[in-house]
Amino acid sequence: MKQRQLGQQGLSTSEIGYGAMGISIAYGPSDRQEGIATIRRAYDLGVTFFDTAELYGWGENETIVGEAVAPFRDDIVLATKFGWTRDYGQDSRPEHIREVVENSLRYLGVDHIDVLYQHRPDANVPIEDVAGTVKEFIDAGTVKYFGLSEAGPDTIRRAHAVQPVSVLQTEYSLFERTVESILPTLTELGIGFVPYSPLGRGFLTGTAKPAAEYDATDMRRTDPRWQPGNFEKNVEATRQLTELAATKGATVSQLALAWLLAQGDQIVPIPGTRSLKRLEENVAAADLTLTTGDLERIKLILPTGGYGARYTEAFMPTWE
Repeated sequence: MKQRQLGQQGLSTSEIGYGAMGISIAYGPSDRQEGIATIRRAYDLGVTFFDTAELYGWGENETIVGEAVAPFRDDIVLATKFGWTRDYGQDSRPEHIREVVENSLRYLGVDHIDVLYQHRPDANVPIEDVAGTVKEFIDAGTVKYFGLSEAGPDTIRRAHAVQPVSVLQTEYSLFERTVESILPTLTELGIGFVPYSPLGRGFLTGTAKPAAEYDATDMRRTDPRWQPGNFEKNVEATRQLTELAATKGATVSQLALAWLLAQGDQIVPIPGTRSLKRLEENVAAADLTLTTGDLERIKLILPTGGYGARYTEAFMPTWE
């Protein structure tokens, strides 16, 4: 798989990465060994960018990812995040960042973290303090690159002035376009972009079911895009995208990922899956080239994104 540069500090990864969250949380029951096998198969297929976080099971996900990548740890980019509390509040105080990094190193079984993200901006802690703390780790060699997640232009600029930011991670897909207003800032500052949920939390796989049919532990039971009214419109849009993909000999998932890759050379999506078949499908999207006509057709089908908000109000990020 081809490599892409994220930021100007030397970070290089495969053009499609792997998001590990679903191994532990949010998408129904999971199996540890299945997760490990999927991550190792991703590496075999050329994936070198693996994303986890403290939040994803409070050490459970990081432990699984660490075990999975141990045989090839030095050949990959390993990313994790700090900033949440167990009651889903924010805490990016320097002392908490240090505690989380210590825990993450232990859970992952590594001596350094390649990309350390602030998982969400913390209104109670100046971003300069956050960036300064991460800079301490970078200077010490414990962390290689600084990342932000769900941050807005002002926060990004202020952080970047203290410690250069290599990458921003925020939801972006055919269904979710809000972040496009921030992309010019990233281009100006030379910051890479990592879209999470690039397949619309699974809607852009063509397998979406009504909300009530998902397991009680699955976030899609309450996701606004799965609720009556929005659900039917999103199914129809996905149907049209599937028809377009078929003319390319591709699946709708591959079309969605290829669309993201076409938005800029500094973009590396991180689809997550527990299925080896889906993984192979996702990775193959890197070989799909979309024409100007394809991109225009996609724009007609979903001119501004999917139907329904991306989060319930309680979890909706605010950007500054």
